[in-house]
Amino acid sequence: MLEQQILEYLENHRSRYLDAIRTMAQIPAPSNHEELRAQWCKQYLESLGATGVYIDEALNVIFPYGDVSSDVCAILGHTDVVFPDTTPLPFREENGRFYAPGIGDDTTNAVAVMEMAGMALELGLQPKTGILFVLNSGEEGLGNLKGVRQLMKDFDGRITRLYAIDGGMKTVVNDAVGSKRWRITVKTEGGHSFGAFGNRNAIYYAAKIIDSFYSLKVPDIGKTTYNVGVIEGGTSINTIAQQCSMMYEYRSNRREGLAYMDQFFDSVIAAYRNYGIELEVEQLGDRPCKGEVDTGELTRIVKEASEKYGYTRTDECGSTDCNIPLSMGIPAVCFGVYEGHGAHTREEWVDIESTRDGMKILAEVVLSEMK
Repeated sequence: MLEQQILEYLENHRSRYLDAIRTMAQIPAPSNHEELRAQWCKQYLESLGATGVYIDEALNVIFPYGDVSSDVCAILGHTDVVFPDTTPLPFREENGRFYAPGIGDDTTNAVAVMEMAGMALELGLQPKTGILFVLNSGEEGLGNLKGVRQLMKDFDGRITRLYAIDGGMKTVVNDAVGSKRWRITVKTEGGHSFGAFGNRNAIYYAAKIIDSFYSLKVPDIGKTTYNVGVIEGGTSINTIAQQCSMMYEYRSNRREGLAYMDQFFDSVIAAYRNYGIELEVEQLGDRPCKGEVDTGELTRIVKEASEKYGYTRTDECGSTDCNIPLSMGIPAVCFGVYEGHGAHTREEWVDIESTRDGMKILAEVVLSEMK
């Protein structure tokens, strides 16, 4: 009977769900500047009947449902996108698809989280324990998981399981890819390219450091990778560069892999400093790997709900909001409610019809948290 009520709820409010995606998709939300989306999400939750909704200091939008004084389940969808736009994001709809930067990652999923809160309220669902419906900040890039870190801190000892609604319908992410991210700035005396020829060039030494980073054969520990993604520096073609910076990251799905890369990174930096090269090293991000934790039960719940509607999900490791609880020994999994393509590109799209089953799957998962 209850399952039938849920299916009717999803169908009756489907147009509202799609309209909310259309609206939220256009609201800019670069990491660390999610203010506009946070305000909109708070208002949307309140329009669904939610009370006690608040925005915390990290720009998380939090709706506590039930008694959250002890054992709590957190259900998250992140509000930020990878794009720096501060003006409305472009959105279009054609051939059964929504197109927009961040439309899948994570707008469609974030709205789904709010609709689940609305469903619980309208149907009067009673949670087994307290539930936090959260639209969190800082999942992408240099957001450095700011939102979920704040959430775990504020509800320390109470959150016992967490679902991050992110990504698509093919996988369930139940392992964490950890990473370290750095900005390295080389500084030299520089000078005029003719008059001061022979002075040290910051670009040259930055290139040497990059070459050293890329000389490494990655360790055979899980999957470990590295990348220099940005390089900036110099003044003009006839100037010996005084400064050059790069952004460098390394990742691994094993703590031992990250530790190996830490040691190598420190040795390269120390070597160039010993050559007399002035280096500034700033850590931009630190995402931990999985600790000792069993994600089997949450994985089972998600897979069984998906199989009910004809979807078989594979286990995956990834860098998601789950990294923080998993590193703390708290079960957490990540899964999404849509099929689409092009995440982290401006051409990203979501298959609109796929969200029909995606929402049913998410509703089944939420139902597992009810009495």
